[in-house]
Amino acid sequence: MNLVVEVVAWFADPGNWQGSTGVPARIAEHLSYTVQAVVLAALVAVPLGAVIGHTGRGGFLVIGMANGLRALPDLGLLILLVLLIGIGLLPLTIALVVLAIPALLAGTYAGVRNVDAAVVDAARGMGMREREVLWKVELPVALPLIFGGLRTATLQVIATAVIGAFVALGGLGRYLIDGLALNDYPRMVAGALLIAVLALLVEGLLAGLQRLVVSAGLRSVPARPRTPRPTRAVAGGTEA
Repeated sequence: MNLVVEVVAWFADPGNWQGSTGVPARIAEHLSYTVQAVVLAALVAVPLGAVIGHTGRGGFLVIGMANGLRALPDLGLLILLVLLIGIGLLPLTIALVVLAIPALLAGTYAGVRNVDAAVVDAARGMGMREREVLWKVELPVALPLIFGGLRTATLQVIATAVIGAFVALGGLGRYLIDGLALNDYPRMVAGALLIAVLALLVEGLLAGLQRLVVSAGLRSVPARPRTPRPTRAVAGGTEA
């Protein structure tokens, strides 16, 4: 109970909410790391996943890349990048981008690849070019899974951005690292709570954005994967 009282007292202390080391400033730093990494990862993963999902070629690349990047230890990668590049924002950004790519890549690929084959065939039958089929048909239908990948990647980055404090950067990870160094457990608990609350708020915001962007029909009706159409036996041969 003493720890709970101390944590409440920490939040009630006005000094923890002011200046460049206060809670608002640390949240702003944490969000800036997160937004920058997720945007850069989306610029790489979404086009790549969309093209591979549309053509159906290189699916093994998506699986291999996603599994390989997930297996990398984030803290170890960050320390390696710091040794190679030096202390600064760039190593952290690269490490977080590597973390965010797998979920975005897998979500985009799965979303585009699982668009109903009949819908794609109808679009082509209307004279749409392959680029138009991708942009006007497949990507809009794939939005639920793309948003799912985006939400997963964002939450992973928010949770992992605390490692920036290991290399003298800011963010909410400072409360954990500094608290550990000073044996200040109320500060550590407060930092953990702030990270959890921030993750929940961002998840709720992205969920609300998804409801605004994605059609209600796509939210309720699952897409059917592309499968070859069965043939029917007729007199003298077969009919597609």
